Amino acid sequence: MRRLIDVSHTVEHGMITYKGLPAPMICDWMSRDASRAKYAPGTEFQIGKIEMVANTGTYVDSPFHRYENGKDLAELPLESVADLACLVVRVPAGTTSIDDVPLPAAKVRGRAVLFHTTWDRHFRTEAYFEGHPHLTERAAEWLVRAGVALAGIDSFNIDSISTGERPVHTILLGSEIPICEHMRGLAAVPDDGGRFSAVPVKVKGMGTFPVRAYVSVRD
Repeated sequence: MRRLIDVSHTVEHGMITYKGLPAPMICDWMSRDASRAKYAPGTEFQIGKIEMVANTGTYVDSPFHRYENGKDLAELPLESVADLACLVVRVPAGTTSIDDVPLPAAKVRGRAVLFHTTWDRHFRTEAYFEGHPHLTERAAEWLVRAGVALAGIDSFNIDSISTGERPVHTILLGSEIPICEHMRGLAAVPDDGGRFSAVPVKVKGMGTFPVRAYVSVRD
């Protein structure tokens, strides 16, 4: 038997994921009350409407997010974001720059590596946006050499935002390795043995989209 562990945030009206970007607006396009005039007595529906930027909630970046000619969401292979064997790296408390990946390179090849920093505890607070844990250029290069399939983190950004440079996005997406950011709940995921999925909607011309990320584990 396998059980599923949800490692994604809930998207709600008015929530801020990335400071400086607008919050999603969620409303009825057709309310249940309005629908009653269109359907038979006793039959009603709700059709919702959402307006949001792609970087909302827990989301996956495809190469197009960083590179004009990179694969967009519609071109992203399912095998790169679904049913991936995964490893969880427990980042020591107080760590800001994650420079080393304490895993054997041979074990990383073809797997998703998820960085558990516990920063998700600050989600939807001002603390979430300041001093977040992130990977360094050196760590990203090591992951690429090791053959990582996907990299994920439960903090504000997989890169430092202290400058306009984004070396981790540049290196990983340049090697066609998807990134999953703003994860949550990784404490419940075993270090090894889980299978990770974070599949975005198949949208042409976009490089990022929210996901329902989860890990399947065997009990």
